[in-house]
Amino acid sequence: MQSNHKKIPAALILKNPVCFLAFGFGSGLSPKAPGTCGTLVAIPLYLIAAHLSLWAYLALTLLMFLTGAWLCGRCGQILGIEDHGGIVWDEFTGLFITLAGTPASPSVVIAGFVLFRLFDIFKPWPVSWLDRNVHGGLGIMLDDAVAGLFALSILSILLHFGLL
Repeated sequence: MQSNHKKIPAALILKNPVCFLAFGFGSGLSPKAPGTCGTLVAIPLYLIAAHLSLWAYLALTLLMFLTGAWLCGRCGQILGIEDHGGIVWDEFTGLFITLAGTPASPSVVIAGFVLFRLFDIFKPWPVSWLDRNVHGGLGIMLDDAVAGLFALSILSILLHFGLL
């Protein structure tokens, strides 16, 4: 596999359904901060899903994770790059995990976005360990899922103490 920062022709991503989804409907093609762009594109999807019952929301999030493990792994195989920086389905799922069971208010969504991005970018242990040691589609998804759980934990504390 090659470097995960190789420039990929947009047409390849946009014409291939697997990579189109893995690249977050094309948001991962952003030349700057594709992970942040992908997370931003996930917000309207979250706002739609936030109206589901908690069980339906959690089932959807689990489905996103399981589907994402296959999508991201397959797209990596297609591109010949295991974890291309433009693959952002993991960011979609990480944001959904971060916001699970929280109110869909602007302040909570913004705080969740910021917290998730911080945990995803700085990768504290065990996120960093997972990022380095678990490979393939599962590896792509797992570190962002754990970053989402960390962000959800902090967000829940902020909500519990009325800070949001």
